[in-house]
Amino acid sequence: MNTSTPDLPTEFAIKTQALTRQFGSLTAVDCIELRIPHGDIFGLLGANGAGKSTVIKMLTTLLSPTSGSAEVGGYDIIKSPGDVRRNIGYVSQLLSADGALTGYENLQLSARLYGIDRAARSTRIRDALDFMGLSDSAGKLVKTYSGGMIRRLELAQAMLHHPAILFLDEPTIGLDPVARHTVWDRLLELRRDFGITVLITTHDMEEAETLCDELAILHAGRISVVGKPAALRAGLGDGATLDDVFAHYAGGSIHESGSFSDIAQTRRTAHRLG
Repeated sequence: MNTSTPDLPTEFAIKTQALTRQFGSLTAVDCIELRIPHGDIFGLLGANGAGKSTVIKMLTTLLSPTSGSAEVGGYDIIKSPGDVRRNIGYVSQLLSADGALTGYENLQLSARLYGIDRAARSTRIRDALDFMGLSDSAGKLVKTYSGGMIRRLELAQAMLHHPAILFLDEPTIGLDPVARHTVWDRLLELRRDFGITVLITTHDMEEAETLCDELAILHAGRISVVGKPAALRAGLGDGATLDDVFAHYAGGSIHESGSFSDIAQTRRTAHRLG
């Protein structure tokens, strides 16, 4: 994919200060402090309801904070939301590709929505399809794609305008191991070749271990710990796994978390990607 290294206007790609979001009497995110360097893949882990998606929604300007502040790509999320949006890509758990269109047509639509100049669209789309390994499937309807192909198409959509920062909410949920590893490979290539900063939420400890330079674990809206995966494991003693780290700092086993609605949403996502 033909993109240039993003400008680095500030020391950190993402910086928050006492970032807080309340819903009535519920404090979903409580005074979050994050410092994410340019070019890092940073993981945000936590049980369902810990505040991960709320953090991402605030950082992508989809939700205003109740108090505190944040800068994304050097721009304030409250004062300069348009500049923030122009410098980020976002892939949510919800389906963003239209199954009734081909892969190429989906990217054409995204290019128009991003305001990419007509003269540059074909090259951008061709490069994105090639980078994501979808060139041979570009003319096929997306409803015929596998789950991994859909996720790669959604990544291509999010990267068309050459963002400096990419936000991914559970990017491989519901994918089989081969598809998961393919998505991981593409993300590592984006970081290595283009210096893209990635903020990822995940429940997959193998994913966090493989991808993340550093991670934060949320519990009840607060950050319990921040560190590199190896350092966090070492902090719990010899033989500790990232699952042990999660259980220690997130307030219990990841397999025990989640309400009925959380599980239903996860299964719906898995079904549409399956």
